[in-house]
Amino acid sequence: MSKQAIVIGSGIAGIATSIRLACQGFAVSVFEKNEYAGGKLSSFSMGDYRFDFGPSLFTMPHFVDELFELAGENPRDHFQYKRKEIGCKYYWEDGVRLNAYGDTDRFLKEVDDKLGVPKHQLQDYLARAEKKYNRTASIFLEQSLHKWQTYLNKTTLEGILHLFSYELDTTLHKVNIRRLKEPHLVQFYDRFATYNGSNPYQTPGMMTLIQHLEQHYGTFVPQKGMVDITNSLVALAKRKGVQFHYNAAVDEIIIEGKTAVGIQTNGTTHKADVVVSNMDVVPTYRHLMPAQKAPEKSLRQERSSSAVIFYWGVNRSFPDLDLHNIFFSEDYKAEFDTLFTDKTLAADPTVYVNITTKDVQGDAPAGKENWFVMINAPRDVGQDWDLLSKELRRRVLDKLNRNLKIKLEDCIEEEFVVTPPMIAEKTASFTGALYGAASNDRMAAFLRHPNFSRQIEGLYFCGGSVHPGGGIPLCLLSAKIVAELVNTGE
Repeated sequence: MSKQAIVIGSGIAGIATSIRLACQGFAVSVFEKNEYAGGKLSSFSMGDYRFDFGPSLFTMPHFVDELFELAGENPRDHFQYKRKEIGCKYYWEDGVRLNAYGDTDRFLKEVDDKLGVPKHQLQDYLARAEKKYNRTASIFLEQSLHKWQTYLNKTTLEGILHLFSYELDTTLHKVNIRRLKEPHLVQFYDRFATYNGSNPYQTPGMMTLIQHLEQHYGTFVPQKGMVDITNSLVALAKRKGVQFHYNAAVDEIIIEGKTAVGIQTNGTTHKADVVVSNMDVVPTYRHLMPAQKAPEKSLRQERSSSAVIFYWGVNRSFPDLDLHNIFFSEDYKAEFDTLFTDKTLAADPTVYVNITTKDVQGDAPAGKENWFVMINAPRDVGQDWDLLSKELRRRVLDKLNRNLKIKLEDCIEEEFVVTPPMIAEKTASFTGALYGAASNDRMAAFLRHPNFSRQIEGLYFCGGSVHPGGGIPLCLLSAKIVAELVNTGE
């Protein structure tokens, strides 16, 4: 008889974990409180417009392909995507425009032409970022930081020998100032801190490795939208025998002695040999195991940023915009001080506009576009989000109207607004933080909750709130780490 595994939550990490455990011979059941899978990586419709609810950036697609290959299938038979020629278009208030081309040579020329930064200067910056990644990926991303075995192999020891080169003692912003100098390019690369909900003026200089990942691997778009990552992997999981239970909020993780033996949901007990929580680690402890001693140091880490998102059905098209577009604030430091210190929205926010109709057919009627407009926000600490979002809407429209020379409010025919409390309610993300803990100090990577319980046997954790962090690639890696821990019985 197969061993039983239960996964709590069907975010991307939970789905990936279920596939990996099924491939290891487990009979896997996934319990999801919503009526659909995917968590943030889901979709919805308004009128004739379709929107991806959450993550809109797709990079490192080989981590998705790997799951199909692990199951003995050809990824291209089930999931299609293409690489973007332009990763993102950037707009500054002073009129500077920059296209982040996926081709490195073309991007180097763009930066030289538009910003006057010599190619060799940016090449050196990217080469240093690549070295950081190559030396640290196996330590920080691909295995548990919380097992002694991680530090007892040649690759890890070599990585530790180069510790001085990781720039842990300075901030991402200071590294960018020192190596790039040109203000637009500094702001361009400071933005990458937001990929894990952190502050570029606090997060360590090691985070330049993110820049390497996007430039090296590129930016992609699924043929059927981001939700197709979820849909194709759920279908794969089902082909491997995984059972999905929807509208099934878990009430308790059952602990006998010091071992997780199952869960309780809707008054029914389900036994298991392995329990994996894809739920945010804070509510996992506070709500599902309130009698267990919680790792307070991990749970009290500073939370990442959240977001306010405007979903707009726009009744015209904008040929100059692309899939990803950024409209920068004029004072980036003031923006992040407001987010992380004052815990409110910036007077002049950076605005991200994602328009999937640029690449995904049928997401809007002909000649119209679906706009996903996201603004970085602090986590929810009781702010008046109704008031804040209304004022934010005015500021965002002012910025977009100014840059695009349009009266955008006259073009909006469908609208839906999401705030941090709504994100928390919909996805069980503690305080609406999109990436769990922030990476705003040099020890943050070591302080994230591990992928296993130190006190409870048979209990594991995956997803953006635990090691190695938030975002689709890291969530997929967390699933891989959990599966390896389960396989080795650690």
